[in-house]
Amino acid sequence: MRVLFGAFVVVATFLVLPCAYGEERFSSATRECLDCHATLHPGIVSSWRSSRHAAVTPSEASQHQERDRKVSFGQVPDEMKNVTVGCAECHTLDPKSHQDSFEHNGHSVHVVVSPKDCGSCHAEEAAQYDGNLMSRAYGNLVENDVYKLLSESVNGNAAAKSVDPTGRGRSLTDEDSCLYCHGTKMSVAGVKSRETEMGSMEFPDISGWPNQGVGRINPDGSRGSCSACHSRHEFSMEMARKPYTCKECHAGPDVPASKVFEASKHGNIFSARNKEWDFQPAGWTVGKDFSAPTCAACHMSLLLDAEGKVIVSRTHEMKDRLPWRIFGIVYAHSHPRDPDTTIIRNRDGLPLPTDLAGGTAEKFLVTRDQAAAAQRKMQAVCLSCHARSWVDGHWERFLNTIESTNATTLAATRYMQEIWKKGPEVNHEKGGNPFDESTEKIWTDIWLFYANTVRFSSAMGGGGDYGVFADGRYQMQKAVQQLKEASEGRGATKEKPSAGPKRRR
Repeated sequence: MRVLFGAFVVVATFLVLPCAYGEERFSSATRECLDCHATLHPGIVSSWRSSRHAAVTPSEASQHQERDRKVSFGQVPDEMKNVTVGCAECHTLDPKSHQDSFEHNGHSVHVVVSPKDCGSCHAEEAAQYDGNLMSRAYGNLVENDVYKLLSESVNGNAAAKSVDPTGRGRSLTDEDSCLYCHGTKMSVAGVKSRETEMGSMEFPDISGWPNQGVGRINPDGSRGSCSACHSRHEFSMEMARKPYTCKECHAGPDVPASKVFEASKHGNIFSARNKEWDFQPAGWTVGKDFSAPTCAACHMSLLLDAEGKVIVSRTHEMKDRLPWRIFGIVYAHSHPRDPDTTIIRNRDGLPLPTDLAGGTAEKFLVTRDQAAAAQRKMQAVCLSCHARSWVDGHWERFLNTIESTNATTLAATRYMQEIWKKGPEVNHEKGGNPFDESTEKIWTDIWLFYANTVRFSSAMGGGGDYGVFADGRYQMQKAVQQLKEASEGRGATKEKPSAGPKRRR
């Protein structure tokens, strides 16, 4: 009896306070959703109620001055203009385009809300994101023969093949590791019946779900997940602007942005002062709203000076302010022109932006003028707090770091090529996996972990010891010496090779 009474109180609380939550502006369909889900999923509903979506209608959002808007739509459907954005507005939008749409209490509902759905109000951001490398993160990984070999060297388990003949276990491992951030490819296999508190119901059986990866392939064919950064169901700009969100996928050691930031002077200031900052304005005023950059300030946010003038415009295409792609594969290089990197072919016919000799696949990368324009945008961010002499000195060191880490990686690669030539290690040119044997892993550590850590430490205003002893130059030089000794016959390994990548020209 107490349980029933408690449930009644919870439901009643949500139903009798329309003015407190602005429920008079919720659509009738959203109110239907809340009638059940406020009890079934109170965490989700509470998160949504604290969001701007629950408080502001698209029409109201459009009344702000352009730089203060958090919407960029061309035309919003009439039925959405004057209601707040709730459950129905996101989960019943354009149901015919969603393979995961299903009949649910008289409505056609889809489970996975995609960037295409968000683009109804955030059209500019959705378009920018679609041109972003992150939106292609799934295909750029699983459709690249070389990257698949690297993944195999991490997730492959020969012993498991005898107990997992279907390969389902490996698929689950991929979804739980690399594809957690890169995104899964979702497809609807059918429907499943489940017993719920409301009785037996049928739901779509979605492979690859759950996932919030940046390059997720959605059931409506769109790419990406806005909730990778703007976590559902609050979809907070404040949350996306704080570095903890980026840390989810950029903790390192391959992309060590978070740990370097935390150790840097910028990270120090953020830790000490961020509770005093205002993360809410669409236009983020340097020195007023915040006093040191976060990931979003450098890479995405609309920044304003004290007079309200634009320093850099907001963007959801990450390379807009990046002249260099510093997590080297195998060397640091200019950014790809096209977000689909599977189309790249280096001089060896492989889908990589650089070749083992250190050359670049130039026709697939941005031009020098484009890289210079991106550098000017990033330096504009730096100059909002630092004098020109400081910024010029920082960039001189950073460019020297790119040159020196690429040179060290080239020396290591030449030793590795000698090892491949002598054997017993077998590389991709002879049908093997260039990442799976112990000496090859030493080579991989050099460019995937140590060189990247040194570059990030240099690029992000100094990560302290990360440029030296903490996965930095010391470990890099130590690993190069190990490869040198192995190339001289003092450390060769004897492990069984595996299949190599296909060559395409």
